[in-house]
Amino acid sequence: MEMKKRMPAGNGGRESRRCPVASKCGGCRWIEKEYKEQLEAKQLRFRKLMEPFCKPEAMIGMEEPEHYRSKVHAVFGEDRKHNIISGIYEEKSHRIVPVDSCLIEDKKADEIILSIRGLLRSFKIRPYHEDTGYGLLRHVMIRTGRMTGQIMVVLVLASPIMPSKNNFVKALLKLHPEITTIVVNINDRDTSMVLGEREQVIYGKGYIEDELCGRRFRISPGSFYQVNPLQAEKLYRKAIDYAELTGKETVIDAYCGTGTIGIVAAEKAARVIGVELNPDAVRDARNNARCNRVENIEFYQNDAGRFLVNMAEQGMKADVILMDPPRSGSSEEFLDAVVKLSPGKVVYVSCNPDTLVRDLKYLKQKGYMVKRCAAVDMFPFTEHVEAVVMMSRGEGK
Repeated sequence: MEMKKRMPAGNGGRESRRCPVASKCGGCRWIEKEYKEQLEAKQLRFRKLMEPFCKPEAMIGMEEPEHYRSKVHAVFGEDRKHNIISGIYEEKSHRIVPVDSCLIEDKKADEIILSIRGLLRSFKIRPYHEDTGYGLLRHVMIRTGRMTGQIMVVLVLASPIMPSKNNFVKALLKLHPEITTIVVNINDRDTSMVLGEREQVIYGKGYIEDELCGRRFRISPGSFYQVNPLQAEKLYRKAIDYAELTGKETVIDAYCGTGTIGIVAAEKAARVIGVELNPDAVRDARNNARCNRVENIEFYQNDAGRFLVNMAEQGMKADVILMDPPRSGSSEEFLDAVVKLSPGKVVYVSCNPDTLVRDLKYLKQKGYMVKRCAAVDMFPFTEHVEAVVMMSRGEGK
């Protein structure tokens, strides 16, 4: 899962030697720690959490832990002298911290954001001002296909009317011909959400593609896609390895999102059933399966717990359940549904080890035992860690 919020800065408010805005941003709590030290600290914390269940495998880190974020977002505004600035909101505020480059963001994305900032004045485009409601450009979001090199630029505007739109596109492409698509997103609401509901493609196809575990995935402006695809591939391969698929299994991909892990698992399973509540994600999942010509997978738009209960009531069976819940973890309703369906294996992908442990305790009471587990460092320089756990049924309660 992607990080949902920035963590507090970990340098006590002092200026970091690696980043001049670290104390205000709060995005990289561990920016002063050497990477080896970060991995050791994360492994230690994960091992302590998992001690009641099983001994974790070695922590899966990155060879090059900087500039890993393939999705970059910048908010635009003005300083007191009315100079146009771009960056991030200061922690727990809506004050903009100017940022030109970031240790964890894609370098090319940062360069494009700077170029856009430089073009605004010549095209007489003003950034949006939250208090007055005046101005046009609210945010810029850049999404990059790490394996394909494709780049999407999303201009989030407060109004659908953009002056000299075609000339702006030409000027930006002259500076960055590597951009493959540009989308205007209209967000005219008083909201903290970055993207609005309306979009207009002004250059290219309106989406990019990337490759993960040998499969190709379409990424639209609002699509969920792991922001660290290099580590996501390691995480997914570990999960599928834990599932020990032989080609005969029926697999449930619960909380399937855009279907990434289920589509990858389909190659080694007889049948995969993906379940996701978000209708837009289900649409993307079906498109992704079609683009990859995966025919032994189907997707349902439903609450995952309710769907599993219905399966159990109809006498249906599943051999493996792959689950990747949000940071809040799973619900008792869903976990009870897992028990009723009684799969031989449960593979739990977690973005929050604390809620993972809570859910593992519950499943253990119901007769599922943890057999293997590992942590994956998806977000270097932060406290966040993701994990994958395999449980199997039996051996007492």
